[in-house]
Formats: sequence, C-alpha cells, structure tokens
Amino acid sequence: MALDIKHLDLDTGEVWVMGKGSKERRLPIGRNAVTWIEHWLDLRGLFASDEEALFLSKLGKRISARNVQKRFAEWGIKQGLNSHVHPHKLRHSFATHMLESSGDLRGVQELLGHANLSTTQIYTHLDFQHLASVYDAAHPPR
Repeated sequence: MALDIKHLDLDTGEVWVMGKGSKERRLPIGRNAVTWIEHWLDLRGLFASDEEALFLSKLGKRISARNVQKRFAEWGIKQGLNSHVHPHKLRHSFATHMLESSGDLRGVQELLGHANLSTTQIYTHLDFQHLASVYDAAHPPR
C-alpha cells in the first residue's frame, strides 16, 4: 500500500521497495506484470488524482492496508475459502512457487528481503510430491 509510482521503473522492469528496518531493495517486475501496471496507470489517470500512491481507492486516495485485508477476506469467502485469506498469504505462495520452480532458496531469500535463511524457510511450504521429485532427481534409479 505504501508503493508510489516513483518507485517503479517500467522501462527496466524494476521496483524499489522499503523493507523492515528501512532497508531499501530493488526487485524485478516481470513483463506480464509491467503490462498490467501500465494498463492500471491508464485507468488510474481517470481519477485525475495528485496522489503519488500506485494503488488508489474509488475516492482517488491511497488505499489502506485494512481495506485490502477486508477485500481479501471477502474474495476468500466468495471462493469458498475461509476468511483467513489475507494479503500476506500471497508472500507465502510467492516464496513456495519460486522455490518449487527454481530450487534456489538463497534467491528466494533475497527476493523476500530476509536477513536469515531460516526466516525464508518458514515461508516456503513444499508438498510431499515435490520433495519426492527432488529426491528422485538427485538419486536416479540405477
């Protein structure tokens, strides 16, 4: 919610984010996400707001964290999930999917901005099938 337009560089596909302890870091933005952000910026312009925030409410003001939490809970219920669906779950899903597709725990740690690898491990939830395939790849049958 604290993301401002000035934190984006859509030409290079980068975003600057502020982490815990006021640590700033640069992260990549995928091409598909850049396309959607550009589309959003076109729509956002219809609000004619001087607000620097990337994400705005219907009133043209910075969207609040609480408002986003409420929306996630509503969407979760509509999808038949429990109301414990919250934005932070996206971070867990991102970490798990990145680790499953790359196998690079250290890279996931950097993307999440964690100082300790043990913190990153909490975010990653690998299922048994994935673990079995990793084992099989490392120990092929003779």
